[in-house]
Amino acid sequence: MESFKNTDKRTHYCGTLTSADIGKKVAVLGWCQKQRDLGSLIFIDLRDRTGIVQLAFDDTTDREIFDKAFGVRAEYVLAAQGTVRSRGEAAINRDLPTGEIEIYVEGFKILSVAQTPPFAIVENSDVKPELRLKNRFLDLRRPDLQRNIIARSEIVKIARNYYADNGFIDIETPNLVKPTPEGARDYLVPSRVHPGKFYALPQSPQLYKQLLMYSGFDRYIQIARCYRDEDLRADRQPEFTQIDLEMSFADEEDIIAVNEGFLAKVFEDFMLQPLQIPFPRMTWQEAMDRFGSDKPDTRFGMELCDLSDLVKDCGFSVFSGAVADGGSVRGITVEGGAKMSRKEIDSLVEFVKTYGAKGLAWYKNAPGAVSSSFAKFLTEEEMAAILAKLNVKEGDLALIVAAKNEVVYDSLGALRCEVAKRMGIIDKSKFNFLWVTEFPLLEYSEEDGRFYAKHHPFTMPMEEDLPLLDTDPGKVRARAYDIVLNGTELGGGSIRISNTELQKRMFAALCPHGYRW
Repeated sequence: MESFKNTDKRTHYCGTLTSADIGKKVAVLGWCQKQRDLGSLIFIDLRDRTGIVQLAFDDTTDREIFDKAFGVRAEYVLAAQGTVRSRGEAAINRDLPTGEIEIYVEGFKILSVAQTPPFAIVENSDVKPELRLKNRFLDLRRPDLQRNIIARSEIVKIARNYYADNGFIDIETPNLVKPTPEGARDYLVPSRVHPGKFYALPQSPQLYKQLLMYSGFDRYIQIARCYRDEDLRADRQPEFTQIDLEMSFADEEDIIAVNEGFLAKVFEDFMLQPLQIPFPRMTWQEAMDRFGSDKPDTRFGMELCDLSDLVKDCGFSVFSGAVADGGSVRGITVEGGAKMSRKEIDSLVEFVKTYGAKGLAWYKNAPGAVSSSFAKFLTEEEMAAILAKLNVKEGDLALIVAAKNEVVYDSLGALRCEVAKRMGIIDKSKFNFLWVTEFPLLEYSEEDGRFYAKHHPFTMPMEEDLPLLDTDPGKVRARAYDIVLNGTELGGGSIRISNTELQKRMFAALCPHGYRW
């Protein structure tokens, strides 16, 4: 085959070639993953976004081409033309999708040479994040990151098609908006034409999608870019993208059904596996009582157990005092946890302190060697009742927190997940979806002496709780819902208040010194 000309084009991506292509003349482009010089044989693993294919050069290869291949190093950009052939049974690479074939090279170009990269372009790199981010263009060549970005593109495509098929209109809303008080600080953009004034970048398209509903568009969808000036966390970035939608004349059942259908479609088309719908549902209160979290991971048990009634009058002031102060005493049982060392248990004590707990009471029922941090403060009858309710068997470990309810929930909710990770009991093949419903409408701030909206002040209360809005607002439940997967909140929303008088009552509940419309 003649050497390359300007008119030559790629015929195949590297990872798409199979044994069905044996005998074909092909042209491939990509980066050198590695070069292996075996004297009279040279092999180059050529990589592009679809995978790797092996290029083969031997003593029958044109000498000029062979010499060029000899000089190739990692990350050189290459173009190759040749014939697809079988590797032979003995040389098959079972770990590579293209492992049955190789390209015998007949035309070859080095399009660009490269310096030795500061880290290997491989999957699951353990290189320090600072070095990876400093060389982000190299980091993004790694197959696992490329798959993530390509997966996102595929899911966006599924989302647009699914929601369009269900009557949603894709509408872009402005990115330069008026500052609005939401859950985080706004990013501000100075105006050139209005000196001294600023635009804000949207924390969400909230106001605009409401305007679209008032305008009669009925069903809106947007792959929306959002900006929030808040501290970094693993699941919180300054800018992010969300699938943003709104529906008119709809209730919770309509919204849940549409979005369950979308997730089922993603699993069917992208994950290539069926998803059983409808998903399970759980009220916020049940989620907190059982798992200590409003986004519980239900792939494993280790549920919370309320011991307050058993210890409210006991002689151990840590337990009885917590109940007397309006808090609770709750625990979890770790099956097989008695094999944990005292050092490991002490590390769990320190772990719960980061969630506001002052300590962690424990009972270790190791075979022939029972030990506890609190048993000596209780009677035999009290201990027996606690162990029975926790269902502690030989070989188990009981862990108990006594504090205000929010601290107990936060610390034990996090602790059960931490222990499950350490013990390796989470089945990572499971996809446990869950709707959490009936969130509190308001939450009280002791520091400010007033109520704040749990979601936002436009969330509709549960109809049966409307009388409580004026008399006991802390007990009002919201028509709000979150979708949770394996302990991670994927999204959420609520039914909006559409009655002027009810909205006035909501504002009044939020204003401790009175509200004037």
